[in-house]
Formats: sequence, C-alpha cells, structure tokens
Amino acid sequence: MTELNLELIPTVIMVIFGFSFLFSGMYLGAAMGLFGFLGLVYIRGLNHALGELMTVPYTIFSNYDLSVIPLFILMGQLCFYAGMSADLFGTTYKWLGQMRGGLAMATVAACAGFAAVCGSTVATAVTMGLVALPEMKKYNYGATLSTGCLAAGGTIGILIPPSLSFIIYGIMTGQSIGRLFLAGVLPGIIQAILFIITIFILCTRNPSLGPGGPRTGFKEKIVSLRNTWIVIFLFAAIIGSLYMGICTPTEAAAIGAFVAFVFAVIKRRLTWKTMKSSFLDTVKSTSMLMIIFAGAIIMSHFLAVTRIPMIMADTVVALEVNRYVILSFIIFVYLILGCLMDPGSMMLLTIPTFYPVILALHFDPIWFGVLVTIMCEIGVITPPVGLNVFVIHGIAGGVPMYTIFRGIVPFLIADIILLAIIILFPQISLFIPSLM
Repeated sequence: MTELNLELIPTVIMVIFGFSFLFSGMYLGAAMGLFGFLGLVYIRGLNHALGELMTVPYTIFSNYDLSVIPLFILMGQLCFYAGMSADLFGTTYKWLGQMRGGLAMATVAACAGFAAVCGSTVATAVTMGLVALPEMKKYNYGATLSTGCLAAGGTIGILIPPSLSFIIYGIMTGQSIGRLFLAGVLPGIIQAILFIITIFILCTRNPSLGPGGPRTGFKEKIVSLRNTWIVIFLFAAIIGSLYMGICTPTEAAAIGAFVAFVFAVIKRRLTWKTMKSSFLDTVKSTSMLMIIFAGAIIMSHFLAVTRIPMIMADTVVALEVNRYVILSFIIFVYLILGCLMDPGSMMLLTIPTFYPVILALHFDPIWFGVLVTIMCEIGVITPPVGLNVFVIHGIAGGVPMYTIFRGIVPFLIADIILLAIIILFPQISLFIPSLM
C-alpha cells in the first residue's frame, strides 16, 4: 500500500463517519453542514472551519444567480393560485376525455403543460391531483390508474423547464442553466408521450380501468384552447428568450413571475389571501433550499480538500472497463438514493462526487444533467419514500399506499425506457442547446 493511500485512510474513515449524519434523521442542510465543518476541523483546523461557516452562508444568500430560484418558485405559486392547472386539465379533457383512459391521458398532458410554469414535481402532482382525481372517480376509473398516472405525471415537472433540479445542477456544476432548460424540452415531451402510450396499452388490455367520458364537438375543443394561452405564452417567453440569448435565466424568471402576477390580477383570480399564501410558500421553499445549499457547499469544500472526488475520478479512468459500465453504476446509486431522499437533496449530496468522474469519462455534462434529472423523477415514485406517492395518498381519500405503488409500476417501466433512449441517443437532449 502506498504512502498516499495510508495517509488517506483516516480521511476516508472521517468521510464514512460524516455520511452517517445524512442518514440519522437530522435535517439535511444541517447534516451536510456539520459533516463538512467537522471534516474541515480535522484537516485544516478550527479557524479554517469557522471561516467557512462565516463566509459560505453569506456567499450563498447574496449570490445573484440564486435569485432565479425564488422567482421561478413564485411564478409556479402564482400560476397555482390563479387556477391555471384547472384550465389546463379542462382543455386536455375536452380533447382526450372521450377516449378509453382519456381522463388519465388528459391528466398527463395537463401535468406536462403545468410543468412549463412550475418547476416542482410535488406542486405539479398536488395541483393536478386536486383537479383530476374527483373527475376520474366520477367516471369510475381504477384506483391504480388514476393515482399512478398522477404520481408519475407530476414528475414531468422537474424535466420540462423551468426546473428546480436543472437550476440546482447548473449552480453546483457551473453549467449554463439556459442550456440545461433547453436540454429538458424534448426528453420531457417524449416522457409525456410514453406515459400516454402506457395508459393506452393499459386501457386496451383492461377497458374497465379507464372508461371513456362524454364526447365533445370540434368547436368546443377549439374554444377550450383560449384557457391555455397564458401557459403557452409563459413557456414560449421563457424558453424563447433563453434560446435567443435575450435574457439570462434570472431575467426570464423575473419576467415569468411578473406576467403570471399580472394575468392573475387581470383575471381577478388573486385575492389578498391567496397572494399572501403564494409569497409565504415561496419564502418557505426558498429558505429550505438555501439552507440545504449552504450545507452542501460546506460539505463539497471539505470533499475538495480531501481530493477524494478527484482521486475517485482518476481511479475510475484507470479501470479497464467500458465507461458505460461506470455510468450504469452511477445510475444504480441514484436509483438507491432516490428511494431514500428527495431529488434536490440527492443532487446536492452526489454531484460533488460524481461530476468529476463524468468529466473524466468525457461524458457531456449537459446530457448527464438530463440523466440525473430523470433519475430524480424515478426516485420520487419509488418505495419506500416515493415523495409523490405520499402526496397523492394524502389527497386520494383512503386509497392504500400499495395500490398507488402498484399503479406507478407501468410508468416506472416507461421512465426506464426513456432513460435508455436518452443514453442511446444523447443528441435528443443536446440538439436544441446546440442551436443556441
């Protein structure tokens, strides 16, 4: 054993000990911060570690780039309180509701539409669940299909931009958030299509799962589109301004939040109470993310000092195995972690370690960001945690957890197919960013 490896043994033990904080039930931001602080005390001394505690929170909270987070969250909250989710579901219901499984298809399509103005998977699942579940119960949809399509459909919220997961990944890696947003467009559309195909197959095999609803005329379908123009406008304004280089992501988020606010006021859908709620929810979500960010940065500084991520990258490159074997291992780790924690926490925990490995293997970092986001989507619907499953369970009115988990299995298969497609054909995610 070399002298270098002998010197690393205490550090590796310290890292293993530190990771126990993360699974102790302690609040994640505090756990990562404590882990990093104690590690820096061990390697660099108390003064250096205290310096990190003084400078990192200020640096994080005063970072202009991070202002994109509260702005996009605020836009999503305003759209939620303005009832845009109900408008989207109403329109997609008019177009698809008469088909077998049409209400479930309309739910997935509406989730994709709402994802264009809301970067949160939980918010997408909750808002669409409150609108769509009563309708699917009314037409006697099977509980597995109705809850499964909602839990899975909500995950589209972190793939179709704006996406908080892409923002976190971009800030942690220094990659362009605008390019990441554009990279998620085609995979998000493909995912929605795969979910709709899944529903079609399920209802063809078992028509009782999703009986067709009443038919609507072509004129009624066209008229229903007027309720979706604001979502289309917001999505086009955000993506168009990023694609043409007119706005930075922060400026695009500010425009989106302002337009959503003006729309809600003009339509008289925003009362003082709902406006207060939207701002309060934004502050709560942003504060939680900022604390996690601060803890993650302190932890990543400690890992950088240990040089463990770089040593891992060099070791992995030296292995005489195909780079896709290593990628498969990283994906497997994400699959396991996705069963235990929420997407943002999972990314903040793993990116400092895996990102140098991905660069050393010469994978495209934008493409890898899309893969990580897809794995985050899979994580929020897999047991035992399955964040979206718990959300749907809370609003489904007595549907057992095992029923919802059974319902998401076909959609998990669709997600795995999407993952395979993006791995085999990386240009699907890189085509639009390459045109910037």
